[in-house]
Amino acid sequence: MKTGSDVIEVNALRVEREAVILESIDWRVERGQHWAILGANGSGKTSLLRALTGYLPPTAGEIRVLGETYGRFDWRDLRTRIGLVSSSVHQMMDDNETALKAVVSGRYAQIGYWGEMRDRDRRAADAILRRIEAHHLRERPWRFLSQGERQRVLIGRALMCSPRLMILDEPCAGLDPVAREHFLQFIQRIARLRGAPTMVLVTHHVEEVVPIFSHVLILKSGRVLASGPRARVLTSATLSKALEAPVRLSRARGRYSLSVRAHRGIVI
Repeated sequence: MKTGSDVIEVNALRVEREAVILESIDWRVERGQHWAILGANGSGKTSLLRALTGYLPPTAGEIRVLGETYGRFDWRDLRTRIGLVSSSVHQMMDDNETALKAVVSGRYAQIGYWGEMRDRDRRAADAILRRIEAHHLRERPWRFLSQGERQRVLIGRALMCSPRLMILDEPCAGLDPVAREHFLQFIQRIARLRGAPTMVLVTHHVEEVVPIFSHVLILKSGRVLASGPRARVLTSATLSKALEAPVRLSRARGRYSLSVRAHRGIVI
């Protein structure tokens, strides 16, 4: 199998603790692709992310990320090459840390920046804040940022390490509908920039699968239900199987929406 163009390559992955969490996962992400991972609660989305980032060691199978193989490379070093935007990072941020320092901390893969800031780090962070349309937030403490502003700053933090891979773990959680739409459009602009990293979005909501996401992985009960180009994978039939409910997927102007048909034929 070719690996030169692979950002992620997972072969026969199995993760077992008290019970089987992931089973027979095969997944390949190539450069130039952006993926969305969908599935119901308990389908294995978060566990797959934890396995990819080295926080949930595999029981069997192989994981390769950015050309490195798990077990043959220090995953702590690899994490400095992966941009991660997740609720776990969000919750650990210091209320008094400014947007500028939050972005700088991404270069060192640490939560909370301490010590004297280097000029090169300051310049790089300023450039990123402009890139993510948030330079006006430069000196604003974390506690005074809105939810949408915090998500942008976390994107900037992730970009600080010049990642080849960016993982977005339910980044729209907690955003109101307007803020969510603004953030999704922002993600699209970032993904289209020259040199943008490969993006992997984890979400429960098909509405968040904006056109930039070319491929979709759907998990069910810790296994791959479907994987491949968005147009082929994202269908009413596949999502009905994934969610164990009759659903109807609609598409308009490149965006998706989902309706669920109740047992008595009522669409909700």
